[in-house]
Amino acid sequence: MGFLAGMVVMAAIITMFPTGASIIAEPIVSADQSKVTVKPTKKSEPAPVAPPPATETPTPVMSANALEDLRMRNLTLPVEGIKRSELHSNFDELRGGTRKHEALDILAPRNTPVFAVEDGKIARLFLSDAGGITIYQYDPSMTYVYYYAHLERYAADLKEGQEVKRGEVIGYVGTTGNAPRNTPHLHFAIFKMTDQKHWWQGTPLDPYSVLK
Repeated sequence: MGFLAGMVVMAAIITMFPTGASIIAEPIVSADQSKVTVKPTKKSEPAPVAPPPATETPTPVMSANALEDLRMRNLTLPVEGIKRSELHSNFDELRGGTRKHEALDILAPRNTPVFAVEDGKIARLFLSDAGGITIYQYDPSMTYVYYYAHLERYAADLKEGQEVKRGEVIGYVGTTGNAPRNTPHLHFAIFKMTDQKHWWQGTPLDPYSVLK
């Protein structure tokens, strides 16, 4: 390239990038990956730095509010003859080695009456391998589901869709499902339903924290 042509190229570059602009080299690889050329480009502004992640995970507000809501209802204990001082927390215990319990076991003699903890509607009468004879009950606001499992039997004439009252007998303590045959108890759970209001879907809440 002659001297005059070189001066023209330099003038063009100066025109493209005025005084004060920073220039960085951006490599461009040819199609055969054997040659690399360099193309001057304007340096962009540095990207904003994201704040560091929080060191602690905040407690879900929904769960805290739900527990407080349920405590204020002063739910009836679901098993006859049991005192609140006799309850023991086992929500976080493991079952089968890996599965979180997410319920409250209340031991009582076989055929002890089981009560509805508050007014509501029977959502589902269900027989399962794990829970045995079970009851799913909606609360009055259709926000929560109460789950009663390992029952010996249902109360006479109990039906799905039936309205029940707080303290009404809905079943009897047993060992159906995967409960130990020599340890009759009620497996009691509480779920906050999703917006779809399905009796089988929800966030588990610790019954012991509600009933103690």
